[in-house]
Amino acid sequence: ATVNPTFLPWVTAAVWPLMSTLPLLLTEGNLPTQYSKLFPSEWYNHDPTMERPKPLGLILGICAVVVGHMFLLPIFYLYRQGTLSGGIKPTSIQTKGERKYEFLEGLKTHLTQPEGFVLLSIYLSSTWMMGYMPASYYSFDGAIQWSRVFICLVTQDFVQYIMHRLEHCVSHTLYQKSHKPHHRFTNPRLFDAFNGSVTDTVLMILLPLYITAHIVRDCNVWTYMAFGSMYANWLVLIHSEYVFPWDPSFRALGLGTPGDHHVHHKLFVYNYGHLFLWFDQLGGTYRSPKAYSPKLFNHGT
Repeated sequence: ATVNPTFLPWVTAAVWPLMSTLPLLLTEGNLPTQYSKLFPSEWYNHDPTMERPKPLGLILGICAVVVGHMFLLPIFYLYRQGTLSGGIKPTSIQTKGERKYEFLEGLKTHLTQPEGFVLLSIYLSSTWMMGYMPASYYSFDGAIQWSRVFICLVTQDFVQYIMHRLEHCVSHTLYQKSHKPHHRFTNPRLFDAFNGSVTDTVLMILLPLYITAHIVRDCNVWTYMAFGSMYANWLVLIHSEYVFPWDPSFRALGLGTPGDHHVHHKLFVYNYGHLFLWFDQLGGTYRSPKAYSPKLFNHGT
């Protein structure tokens, strides 16, 4: 039997549950991968009043993002090549077409940016090991608290929206030194997500992460992992140069898409939110890519 080519692109939607693969495997009691069957209890039982944080949760958290990325990148590669669309390359977001590049070059640039995963790993390691996270974040009890994952994503995007607008509006000097390096990409590609400046990463990613953790103070370690992996991978996806099949559904729900984020990179003064459209809609700064089609963006974006 042949697979309908119109259905094939939807295989890419598997990336969403796969982002949480590691915490799901480690918390499923019926699987041999359940954490208590893999690690001795002294590696994860933690009394914050008596001892320093243990590194297992930190290591697993970083690995959760890596595992999510190990699914995202090959899926994107197959989609980009047209393998998941019957040999037809996906639609580029911008009318002038996507930027041309070698996939391995983009991948190398993406993974080695010091202001990207390197700085994020330093932040995670220091805040975890120095005990700066709320006490519940060190707990291995329970499973993923999906309602808390959602609240963390919304809170993170709200704080990030504020920081993003401030970087644009507070002063020209701040913008030049922080966010402008990222805005040299007026037609971004997936691998440009963390390509900017150290100042930009600190102000718009790390500071909101820290604030979010201290607003949503009742997450366990599995929730923190699922949130971190989903946030990092979603932030990468919205920089994609191609339209994804789920984009119309996401936009209808107010969820961020590559097309919406391309509006910001192209026009600068709209769509400051990343994961959600709600804050731009409330703040009067949202513009749909459809409003600039077909002059700037392709139909379907």
